[in-house]
Amino acid sequence: MVDHLRSPGFLRHIQACNWHDLSGFRPFSIAGVTVGQVRVGFMERLLTLGPPFVADQGGIALHPDLTDAPSRSRAVASALDRLVAAGVIRELRREMYAVTQGWAQPTLMELDRAAIPYFGVTAYGLHVNGFVRQPDGIHLWVGKRALDRGVAPGQYDNLVAGGQPAGLSLADNLVKEAWEEAGLPADLALKALPVGAISYLMEQDKGLKPDILFLYDLELPADFVPRNTDGEVERFDLWPLSRVAASVRDSDDWKFNVNLTVIDFLIRHGWLTPDHPEYLELCRGLRR
Repeated sequence: MVDHLRSPGFLRHIQACNWHDLSGFRPFSIAGVTVGQVRVGFMERLLTLGPPFVADQGGIALHPDLTDAPSRSRAVASALDRLVAAGVIRELRREMYAVTQGWAQPTLMELDRAAIPYFGVTAYGLHVNGFVRQPDGIHLWVGKRALDRGVAPGQYDNLVAGGQPAGLSLADNLVKEAWEEAGLPADLALKALPVGAISYLMEQDKGLKPDILFLYDLELPADFVPRNTDGEVERFDLWPLSRVAASVRDSDDWKFNVNLTVIDFLIRHGWLTPDHPEYLELCRGLRR
């Protein structure tokens, strides 16, 4: 990573989540629609498999004989099993994400969550900032991720966060994730207010992450204490907003994209103001 991204400040987190070099990627298309970007080496490996993949104008596409989402999903799932057996992909998650031309558009196929960055398709998720108002100001619930997590072990997280699986509404996913991650009953979880979305395009070892995160604010009763039920979080702590801000600004202790959701919260609740020298770049950078 570029050295200046490691220096203290809020903006470096947005820069880190938007670091990428597209020169090493080629388009991935379904039925004439570009839905992702694949690294050249991975594209070449896919083409050695033959069907369901075909070369397409310098990129790669699904075979045109696959004319509906179920047939495409089955064909790609079979190819992924071969890639796992060959050690190209370590393992699958057995959780399916919808591949679309855009949010709320028809599903072109479903793809295993583990393969999403390999194909560089847009993934959606939701994050909930749970907070409490106290006499000295807003306090934010902060989760400490378990050390056995495959992503960001031991780092700080939102009260609730999760990817958006295929076939589930955002509201249903909110209720599911809120219970699994924080022990929130459905009636309380559904009080979370949608407050917008953030996006980023991040290059990783597996490929590209063009992610969009739907954000929610949930004001919680002072006597509510979250508890994790699925093993993802080892504990929750309630921090004053000044401590949250200082930790994000000065450390790399937070899960990479949670930095962005917290920065957005700080802006919307007036902790980060236009007087801050990074303010405008932060506002622009949260929505690439």
